[in-house]
Amino acid sequence: METWDAVRARRNVRQYTDQPIAREDLERILEAGRRAPSSQNWQPWDFVVVTDRDRLVELAKAWEAGGRHIASSAATIVLVGREPEDARHRDWLMYDFGQATANMMLTAVDLGIGSGHSAVGDQRRAQRVLGLPAGRFAAYMIGLGHPADRPLRPIAHPDRRPFEEVVHWDGW
Repeated sequence: METWDAVRARRNVRQYTDQPIAREDLERILEAGRRAPSSQNWQPWDFVVVTDRDRLVELAKAWEAGGRHIASSAATIVLVGREPEDARHRDWLMYDFGQATANMMLTAVDLGIGSGHSAVGDQRRAQRVLGLPAGRFAAYMIGLGHPADRPLRPIAHPDRRPFEEVVHWDGW
């Protein structure tokens, strides 16, 4: 898929088939996250890949408001970081994690794999399920799987604010 087509086809997928994701596809998605840009080449992330169904079900409870799809995913990538030392480092970390997330989700689309991101509210649960070392926290989760409803293809009319309302040239 061309990059522009992947950008236009990316959507949050939260219903997956039972089809597993090939290890080489998971590795490509993870490599895309690893190669994401980061402030001063800090690379503040570690990625934990979960494919065990019991762990996925338990992990889904770490964000009950919007993480239910994690339980039925073929795999979930959890973005893990060190507890930031101050607000400035927390801002950098969140921005960098966003870039890694976008890279991974676009790479998934390119492979025909759907993705749905999720926050992590219950850190204790996430830390217990993942066995995270002290000083680490689970920032976000990306559920992955083959879409159950419809294949990924460019969306002609996305549910987005109009271009003219969003874009401002040479000032507001």
